[in-house]
Amino acid sequence: MSKNVSHISGRKGMDENLFSTLVKEGGYTGTAETDRLKDLAKEYLVGESTLLGAASFYDFLRKENEGKKAHICNGSSCMLAGTQDNVKAELKKHYSEEEIGHVCCLGRCHENSSFQVEGINYSGDSVNNISAILDGAKGDDEYNVDANVENRHLTGEFPGIEEFYSLLPTLLKRDRDDLLNEMITSNVRGRGGAGFPAGIKWQTVKNAPGEPKFVVCNADEGDPGAYSDRYLLEKQPHLVIFGMMVCGYITGAETGIFYIRAEYPESVDIITKAVDELMETEFLGDNICGTDFNFHFKVVKGAGSYVCGEETALLSSLEGQRPEVRIRPPFPAVEGLFRKPTALNNVETFAVVHPVFTIGGDEYAKIGRGRSSGTKLVSLDSFFNKPGIYEIAMGTPLTTIFEEFGGGFNTDIKAVHIGGPLGGVVPKEKFADITLDFESFNDNGFLLGHASVISIPVDYPLIQYIEHLFKFTADESCGKCFPCRLGSTRGEELIQKARTSDYKIDPQLITDLLDTLEETSLCALGGGVPLPVKNILQYFETELKPFFKESDK
Repeated sequence: MSKNVSHISGRKGMDENLFSTLVKEGGYTGTAETDRLKDLAKEYLVGESTLLGAASFYDFLRKENEGKKAHICNGSSCMLAGTQDNVKAELKKHYSEEEIGHVCCLGRCHENSSFQVEGINYSGDSVNNISAILDGAKGDDEYNVDANVENRHLTGEFPGIEEFYSLLPTLLKRDRDDLLNEMITSNVRGRGGAGFPAGIKWQTVKNAPGEPKFVVCNADEGDPGAYSDRYLLEKQPHLVIFGMMVCGYITGAETGIFYIRAEYPESVDIITKAVDELMETEFLGDNICGTDFNFHFKVVKGAGSYVCGEETALLSSLEGQRPEVRIRPPFPAVEGLFRKPTALNNVETFAVVHPVFTIGGDEYAKIGRGRSSGTKLVSLDSFFNKPGIYEIAMGTPLTTIFEEFGGGFNTDIKAVHIGGPLGGVVPKEKFADITLDFESFNDNGFLLGHASVISIPVDYPLIQYIEHLFKFTADESCGKCFPCRLGSTRGEELIQKARTSDYKIDPQLITDLLDTLEETSLCALGGGVPLPVKNILQYFETELKPFFKESDK
C-alpha cells in the first residue's frame, strides 16, 4: 500500500486513529460505507477511494453487514461439531434471515454452538435460551484450565497489581542491553506460529533508526480452534500488558497498541479496563516508578478480517488502509506502523516476559526441549472429554496432552488439525511420534502454530474438509497476490466439482496448484493452506481415491 498514506495517517498518531474512527462509524448501523466517508477523507487528507477500499474489506464494516443483529460462527471447529444448523434455526425464531450474518471464529471452540447477539458472544447451551438472553440474561463461558508444570507461568492466580508489578521498578533500573540479552538468552520464540526469537526481533527494533517506535500486540487470533489468546486477554490481561511495557523499555518505544479482533468483544472491554486501572497507579503513564520511562496504551478494536493476523496487513489496517500484505523486506521491526520501527508480537509472546524476568532467562531456557523453551498454551476443542486451555512444557508428548489432560476423545476421530487452518492435519497414527515443540512438528511435516487442536470425526468426509480449507482461504484472502486470490478459488472449485459430480481430479494438477500457492504467495495464508491439504492427501489416500484419476506413476 501507499507509503504516503502511512505517513499521512501517522501525522495524527494513535490518539485520533483513522481505523478506530472507521470502526466507530460502523458501530452505528453495521457498516462504515456511508456518506460520512467523504467527510473523513477530507479530515484525514486521504482519498475517498482509499477509505472505501478499506471499509469494504471488513466483515463488520462492509455494506452487506448493515442491519445485522446476530452472527453465527462458521469456523472449522463449530462446523466439524455439526452444531450450527441448530444455532441458525434457533436464531431465526427471533431474527429475520436478513438480520443474521456469519463470523469466523468466536473462540468458543470448547463447547461450540457459537453465536453473537447484539455484539456479545455465546456458546453451548445458550442457544436454547435466546429469549432469556434478549431479556438480559448472561451466558456461561467456563472451560478447564490446567498445567503440567509446578510453577505456572501463564495460568497461575493473579496476585494483585501491587505484587505483580513489584518487579517493574527493578527492571527499569537495569541497563536496556542487559535486559535484552536476558530475553535472547531465554530463547523465547514467537508463540503466534512463526517461532521467530523474540529477543532478536526486539534487538532489531532497538537498533533501527527512526522515531517514534511502537510496540504492537497482535491480538487478532483468528485461527479456528484457537482461544489461548482470548484466555490471556480475558483471564491474564496484566501478563500481556507487562510484557508490552518491558518491550517498550528495551526498544525505546513509549506507545503500546492492542489490536484486538472484533470477534472478541469481551477481550476489548477487559483489556481497556485493565489499562485504565493501571493508569491510576505509578506503574503506567509518565515517569513510571520515578524514572524517565513513559508508556501509554491504545486499545484498538478490529473489524472482522482473518488476514489482519498477518503482521503487515495488521499494520496497514491500523493506518486506515486496506489491510493488504506488504512485501518484505523491509520488515516491521525496521519499517512498521506509520513506517517507523515496530516490535510486533502476538499475545502469548508478550505474556511470557513476566515469567522470564521472574525466574531469569537462563532458568527459563531450561524449561522445554532443544530450541523450544518454556511453556505453551494448548487449546483443546469440544471433542475432548476435558476441553480447555492447558499450559504445557515444550517437549511434552502429544499423547500425554490428549489423554492425561484432555481426558481422551468423546467420539471416534481420525485426525486432528493443529495450528489453525494453515497448520498440519495429523492422523491418529502419528500422535505417538510428536512432542509439543517446533522441531518435532516440523520434522514430522506439520506446524505447531497456536497449538490449537481441532478434532476431525471418523465420519466427516475429508474431501469436504479440503474444500472448506480452500474456501476459507478464498474468503479471507486480501487479494493482493494472484496465487492466493486465484489459486484458493480454483482449488475450491476443483474439489467441489469432484465432490458433487463424476469429475476426477488429476493428481498432477492439484500438486502443481498447491506448489504454486506454497512457493509464490506473499504471506502465510496462501503459502500455508497447502500444508494441511498435502497432509490429508498423503495420509488419507484410500478415502480420497474415488475423487482422483489413477496416477500415471
